[in-house]
Amino acid sequence: MQYTLKNSITIEGIGLHSGCESVLTLQPAPENYGIRFIRSDIENATPIRALYSEVVDLRNCTCIGTSPENIVSTIEHLMSVLYILGIDNAKISVNNPEVPILDGSGKVFMEILEKAELIAQNAPRKVLKVKKEITFADDKGASVTLLPTNENKLHICFDIDFPSKIVGHQNFDKDIDKSTFAAEIAPCRTFCEKYQVDYLKSIGLIKGGSLENAVVLHGETLLNPEGFRVKNECVNHKVMDCIGDLYTSGYHILAKVVANKSGHYHNNEVLKKLFSDKDNYDIID
Repeated sequence: MQYTLKNSITIEGIGLHSGCESVLTLQPAPENYGIRFIRSDIENATPIRALYSEVVDLRNCTCIGTSPENIVSTIEHLMSVLYILGIDNAKISVNNPEVPILDGSGKVFMEILEKAELIAQNAPRKVLKVKKEITFADDKGASVTLLPTNENKLHICFDIDFPSKIVGHQNFDKDIDKSTFAAEIAPCRTFCEKYQVDYLKSIGLIKGGSLENAVVLHGETLLNPEGFRVKNECVNHKVMDCIGDLYTSGYHILAKVVANKSGHYHNNEVLKKLFSDKDNYDIID
């Protein structure tokens, strides 16, 4: 069955790019409402559905919106936690264009929402089973593929390759369940190269970015004094992003996902291809 929160929950932190205080409130929502974000700082703002079709920007994060002003960015970490905890319906208000970055991972979101009481609703969960192989690839060697599976679960196989030996080649290849997510995926922080940080700061972005909410690589050096949190933290973070982006399908997807060097753009494009033909999938009631 579908689930929603029993009570409202507020989470506060800074926005990664604006550096401004971001106040996020998750509220109960009725059956078949899905996940929708509402800008509390915009009078009579139109709710924004957390769906692939509402995505308006995919540079460094997943951003949804209904107009240039009415947008909410960096939803993917929260969306992945909502997916793994089985929260189907929620009305989420946020007082600026960014979901709080917190520590750059899904860990804090999960710790808070795992303590929340959920209530079952009177409608079946929306589940989509992939029937045909669907692939999206770019011209730089990055790709993501959705494959049919006989298992009633989501399985992700993800590979990344970085010139820096501190990352190098990393692989994740496991079923996605709550215990694996909590131990190996949720703690994993967003990561970037120092030159990317320098450039983004030069154009007025990532004002809220720091070593407190990102893993920063500089050649063969990791600038975070505490080191990595888990083995293969970088690819595991990409897995978290993938889960959150796939939840913008509006369904719990049953498939094997094979991803190679891909990101938010590829995840969005493969969903477009999936929904372009109803013969690609079955909806399970």
